[in-house]
Parts: sequence; structure tokens; C-alpha cells
Amino acid sequence: MKKTQNIKVAIAISIALIVGIGIGSFFSSSGNTETVADSDGVNATVEVQDEVWTCSMHPQIRQPEPGDCPICGMDLILLESDGNSGMDPDAIAMTPAAMKLARVETQIVGGGSANEKTLKLNGKITEDERLVYVQSSHIPGRIEDLKINFTGEYVSKGEVIGRIYSPDLVTAQQELFEARKIKDTQPALYNAAMQKLKNWKIGESTIQNIMSAENIQENLPITAGISGYVTEKLVNLGDYIGQGQPLYKIANLSEVWVMFDVYESEMQWVKKGDKVDFTVASLPGKTFSGTIDFIDPIINSETRVAKARVSIKNPDNQLNPEMFVSGEIKSQLSGNTEIAVPKTAVMWTGKRSVVYVMQQTETSTTFQMREVTLGAALGDSYLITDGLKAGEEIAVNGTFSIDAAAQLAGKPSMMSPDGGAATTGHNHGSTTTANESDKTVKEKADPETVAALDKIVDGYLQLKTALVNDDFAKAKTAVEKLDKQMTNTSMKSFKGKSHDVWMQEQVEIQGALKKMTDIDSARGQLETVSEGILKLLKATNYSGRTIYVDFCPMANDNQGAIWLSTEEEIENPYFGSAMLGCGEIHETIEK
Repeated sequence: MKKTQNIKVAIAISIALIVGIGIGSFFSSSGNTETVADSDGVNATVEVQDEVWTCSMHPQIRQPEPGDCPICGMDLILLESDGNSGMDPDAIAMTPAAMKLARVETQIVGGGSANEKTLKLNGKITEDERLVYVQSSHIPGRIEDLKINFTGEYVSKGEVIGRIYSPDLVTAQQELFEARKIKDTQPALYNAAMQKLKNWKIGESTIQNIMSAENIQENLPITAGISGYVTEKLVNLGDYIGQGQPLYKIANLSEVWVMFDVYESEMQWVKKGDKVDFTVASLPGKTFSGTIDFIDPIINSETRVAKARVSIKNPDNQLNPEMFVSGEIKSQLSGNTEIAVPKTAVMWTGKRSVVYVMQQTETSTTFQMREVTLGAALGDSYLITDGLKAGEEIAVNGTFSIDAAAQLAGKPSMMSPDGGAATTGHNHGSTTTANESDKTVKEKADPETVAALDKIVDGYLQLKTALVNDDFAKAKTAVEKLDKQMTNTSMKSFKGKSHDVWMQEQVEIQGALKKMTDIDSARGQLETVSEGILKLLKATNYSGRTIYVDFCPMANDNQGAIWLSTEEEIENPYFGSAMLGCGEIHETIEK
């Protein structure tokens, strides 16, 4: 697993180096002039370049000659001035050769292409409530015999499952025998005695046996009213029971329900009639399909999820109640006119989302950063609700390389939207603090809120530290602890506007935690957890301890990602030992 991470890091660094190598092709040269003599002794004026050497990861480094970066030790690359006076000053020019070296790929975007969203759902199998039967006693008495002594046993309809002694039954039989003697003269009395037994749900065959034997039966047989599996045993031998008291719960599992959890934020994508393909962990290699036939209209106030139900036939009894399932639903976005772009095209800082738009002329190809507004995520794509128009061409691969070139040139980039000296986000351990202008006097949070957040932050820090140490076993324990802490935290701890933030972020954070099944997925979901907790800290004016918001632009497939820490030293949980010191302090939440 670590080998895979090292490969990813190596690829990322290689791309950065390629950008450095290609930067000489990005820009035309300029410099001073010098008079020299040619081979015929005639003086001529030639241009002498003023060379500037810089680091692809630390553009603040400027040296007049080649060498090593004093910060990270990487080879310096040549930076030359921009001679394309006709292009937009905020755009970055690239030659075809440079684009090939940096593996830049582009795509024309268009409206109406986003019509499907893939949604992952988790759930479990339950009994079909319509096929669950409660076996009751219709007469009071004492349990003398039980044929079914544990749950899970199968019973057939009409099968004797126990016997009961009832004084009332003995009296009723005596009345029936006496009424039979005067049946010819008092038929109504006889019929009433017979009906009394029938009202106790005593079968016709049992009554005939009583009449034929002409002996009073002290123990009445209890027969199953439905075929199925006993899911709950409610009485024991010798118990005294009342009329109508439940004895067993019996479920017919020929058809079961699959109940999927649908988070509040995802309910807009799920509707009745959608097809769901799902797998069961205990049945590897098998895929089942069903259609959503009911969506719970009430959201659980604690978990913030609603249930979506799929009814499915189960003739072989393969699907058992309480089995966990993983499903996938493809939601059709009919009539959607928004633009969809690949996720690789979008660079995300946590606050802003940007793409690079390509413009071509007869003499040059340029890329200019454009801030966009993201809509829903559709599998490998994002919906763009604002910032792009159909027909525009954007970079869909190599965006990090373009952004690195923009930073080197001091032009607007992901981390420096106004251009100028850029914050690289890759200083391998050096730290910065938030601008003084960003520090505002804030009202301290309620002590109850701080106490609740302290426990959540503690769980998060354990998760982060485990990922820093490449230890998924400890990360898994931390995930379970943090998830439990989120569940046990009372929503009453958050008041006012922070209450709404809690209700939203609790769902997002716990949803991400449930997806952390190995160290790669844990690192992939850490950004969501970090962002959610950061929003909670800011919404509540948290002041329990100083929190550093660290940022690495190479995490999250070179889109950048944050994490939280209580230490100034950079320890990157997204790469662990492979690139431990990669990152910088992006923001500080003061105690």
C-alpha cells in the first residue's frame, strides 16, 4: 500500500519537474545586449539573457545561476520572462511541446450532458412486516409443553407447537357434554357451547376429537397459524399466560425487505421506482437487483437518514434478516441543463474551486484560471452551476502542472488568486500564521459546546495521527471512536446558527467515516471529515485550544486538501512517511 503511495508521490514530483523543464518553452526570452566580433572581425550586437533560476516547488527562490533549492534540495530550473505581449497578462502560455511534456489534456464542455448520478447506499435486510405473524394464546392457562424451544426453528402452518392447561377449557368441555344431552330439546344451548370453543380458535378437528373421546381434555394443543421461522420466543415452559398473550413471532422469509439508509443531503437523488443493484458481504460474487417501492417520509432525528425500501423475493432463503448490504443507484437527472466536467479538471482549495480555460490564437495557446461554482458530484464528474459556458475548452488533465507554471510566473493561481508571490503549500516543514487582518475578536463559545467539540477533536486527532504513522489498525479504532462520539453528542450542545451547521455536518462526517474501509479510502475521506469539523469550530467560535489548519496541494489527486492539528510541525496524514513534511499552515484558530 505504501508502495502505491510512493508511486503516486513520484508521479506528482515528476510532473512538477517536467513543468520546470518545459517552462523554458512557455515563455520567450529577453535580456541585455553585448557587442562581439564575428569570424570576419566584424562587430555585431547579440542578446545576452538575464537568467533566473527558481524551484518548481518554491517559486520565491530566485538565483542567477543553477544549483539546488536551499529549502528542499531539488534542482533549480530556468525561469525566463514572458515575451507574449499580445496575450492576457493573467494567462499562462504553453507551447504544444510543453503541453505534451506536462501531459495536459483538454475537453470542450457542453450543456445537457449531465443526466446521471451514481449514488452509493448502505443498508441491511429485514423481515417483510406484512409476513410477520404473532402466535398468540386465545385462552388463559399454563404452558404444559413447548415444541419450539429456540429462535430460528422452522414451523409449518397447522403444526402443533405447544400445549396449554386451562381451567376455563375444562369447564367449557363440561358445558358442551351437558348441552349435547339436551341437544334435541335445547339446540340453541348446544350451539352456544360449541361456539364458545370455536371463539377460542380451537380447530374443528380438535373439537371433533373431544366429542368422539367423550373425555375432558385438560391440555389443549396450540397450532401454528403460518409457515415460517421463529424469530422471537416470548414464553417458557410453566408460564401462566392470559388470553391473547403472544407466544412466538414467526416470519415468512419467502420475501424480504432491503432497507437502505439515505442521508438527508442525498434524498433529492433518490425516488420511488429507482433500480438498485446491491451486494451482500456474506454472499461474495452475487449481485441482486430490486426497485425502490417506498421512501420513509420521516427523517430520523438522531442519524439524519431516511429509509428507502426494496422488496425482493427470497425463494432460496439466501437473504437473512440483519445481513448488511452495499447498493448502487443511478439517478437520472431528467431535463438537466447544467455543465458537467471531469473531477480532474477542478482544483479545490476548500474555499474556492477553479478550472483552467484554454484560449487559442494563430500564434499561441494560453490557459487562464477561472473560478467556478460546484454543484452535485456525479461519479467522476462535477456539475458546474456557474463560471463556465457550453463550448468553452478546459484542461481536464495536467491542471496541477499549469497551476505550478502560473505560480512560477507570479500570475493568478489556485493559492494566489491575485497573482504575485505564491504560497506554494509545499514547504516541507516551514510554517506560517494567518494574516493579522484575518484575526478578529470573537465571542467565546459556550462551555458545553466546547466540551462536546473537545471530544470530537480528540477522536479526529487520533485518526489523523494514525494516518501520519501509516497505521490503519489504529486508524480503524479511531474511526469507530469518532463515529460513536458523533452519535452520542447531543444536538442541544449547539445553539443558534451552529445548530444548523451541526445537523448538516454530522451527516457528512459520519457518512465519510463509514466509507473508511482501508488506509487509502481513509485518506480519501479525511478531507470531508476535516472540512466538516472545521466548519463546526468556526460556527461555534471554538476556543478550547489552538487549532492549525494545514494544507497540502498534492493531496486529493493534486486538488489540495486540508487537515487539522494542534502542533505547528507539519505531519501530512495524506502521504504519511512517503512525504511527511509536505504542507503548510493555511490558517490558525486561536484559543
